[in-house]
Amino acid sequence: MKNVESVHKKLIVSCQALPHEPLHSSYIMGRMAAAAKEGGAAGIRANTKEDIAEIKKNVDLPVIGIVKRDYPDSQVFITPTMKEIEELVEAETDIIALDATCRTRPDGQSLDEFYREIRETYPEQLLMADCATLEEALHADELGFDFIGTTLVGYTQESRELKIENNDFELIRKLLKEAKHKVIAEGNINTPEKVRRVMDLGVYSVVVGSAITRPQLITRTFVEALEA
Repeated sequence: MKNVESVHKKLIVSCQALPHEPLHSSYIMGRMAAAAKEGGAAGIRANTKEDIAEIKKNVDLPVIGIVKRDYPDSQVFITPTMKEIEELVEAETDIIALDATCRTRPDGQSLDEFYREIRETYPEQLLMADCATLEEALHADELGFDFIGTTLVGYTQESRELKIENNDFELIRKLLKEAKHKVIAEGNINTPEKVRRVMDLGVYSVVVGSAITRPQLITRTFVEALEA
């Protein structure tokens, strides 16, 4: 396990590509992580134990790991069950991130029940809560997650109308005032100026993904500018 303190006040780059995306490949994600490190990234966020294993061959940086998997009885897909937790532990993931929204998990399990099961099984594992609302983030903080993330703001029904940058990053400002654990800004942070802004607010670290590592989306922003 890496010393995760090295990501404090630094950039974490999310290197992910889902099966339907052009760059889907553990080899490519490993090289993407190497490019991110060369650019100055202090940590990597990655999906699946296979990608994490390849990334660890290429860079000696802390990894926030997830497994995205769909279950028919739940909308939760970021590290939904103990099966995904076990895969990430096997991959020696430094920080395991999981959906910490109010939505029910597979088999009707609540977040509280899932959190207790993880802590009982892997008491030393660092955990990050991927949240969508201030209330969810504060609940995750109360449960005892080591890191509280704004990852899912705007991506759930409960937070659909929210955008993380609204009102001068109001959600982050409120969270920083009330949370006891480390806050990681993630989601909708797509410019260097926004990275600087949230860091100045006092977050522990910031994660950027699509704006760096998903060329199809980056290309689309340029094309849309021309079409406009």
